[in-house]
Amino acid sequence: MRLTSAVFLFVSLAFAQTPEIGVIEIYGLRKVPEIRIRQALGVQEGDPLPRSKGDTEEALEKLPGVVRARLEAACCEEGKAILYVGIEESRAPRFEFREPPREAVLLPEEIHDTYVRFLAALSDAVRSGETEEDFTEGHSRMKHAACRAQQEKFVDLAARHLDVLRDVLRNSFNEEHRAIAAYVIGYAADKKAVVDDLQFALRDPDETVRNNAMRALAAIEVLARRRPTLGLRIQPTWMIEMLNSLVWTDRTTAAVNLVNLTEDRDPEVLAQIQDRALESLLEMAAWKHLGHALPAFILLGRVAGMKEQEIQEAWRTGDREKVLARGRELARRRKR
Repeated sequence: MRLTSAVFLFVSLAFAQTPEIGVIEIYGLRKVPEIRIRQALGVQEGDPLPRSKGDTEEALEKLPGVVRARLEAACCEEGKAILYVGIEESRAPRFEFREPPREAVLLPEEIHDTYVRFLAALSDAVRSGETEEDFTEGHSRMKHAACRAQQEKFVDLAARHLDVLRDVLRNSFNEEHRAIAAYVIGYAADKKAVVDDLQFALRDPDETVRNNAMRALAAIEVLARRRPTLGLRIQPTWMIEMLNSLVWTDRTTAAVNLVNLTEDRDPEVLAQIQDRALESLLEMAAWKHLGHALPAFILLGRVAGMKEQEIQEAWRTGDREKVLARGRELARRRKR
């Protein structure tokens, strides 16, 4: 049950491949009826994925009360695609991004090229199922030899180019370079010195930048728990706000991180999650794909005041309704 991994490898499917839909999950609904979303979506379970992601999102955004829509296909439910349909309603909670930075600053070529080689090795690792990672040093060290070889270079690159990494992460007009900076800066020897930079990146307008920053912070949290004398502190505020994001990977990666950040059940953090994201947790914890539902399920049980053993037993026995019912009751009490 304990989620210690800093990296969830989400596999998104290209819409051009048109695999069959196994599950449709709709999130972000508060007032708009689900049936209207499904009608405008134009597909159902068993159909191929929509032929045009953009056209389908545009059709959803024409519905009354819908401000924005986002489709994302992920793998897999019994070998079929999971279609996530994010809806942002008017006057509903939303996660606000910063304006894109505009300065013409870029990373040194050696950082860019090392990261490209790392991604190529990571692709091989995913295909071979060798995605195990060690986070005890506060950054990822993969078991896959080719990946680890590139990651070890990041340690030296972060030491020699920390100021440039920080400048690019905060100010570069180029989202690819910001995303690389968000990953590599996590390999800095002084983790405390880069936490604020990574927290800043959580509101970047680019989702890969946000995702890399969250993963880097999750690894640092592992080190923080292992060596509390370092005084490392990860603030949960923006991750909590991400639970309301239109972007599926924001929600899911934030939920994983927050499971780790709430292990000690800090009452202030749990109260903040309850106040800002209870309804989002309820819908995520009920997702049909168990792997994607688990982090939100754990968080919901903690927010509802359940003991860890109760949460684990409900999950183990398949009695998710026990936790969901406690969450719904908490939501009803909050509306009185």
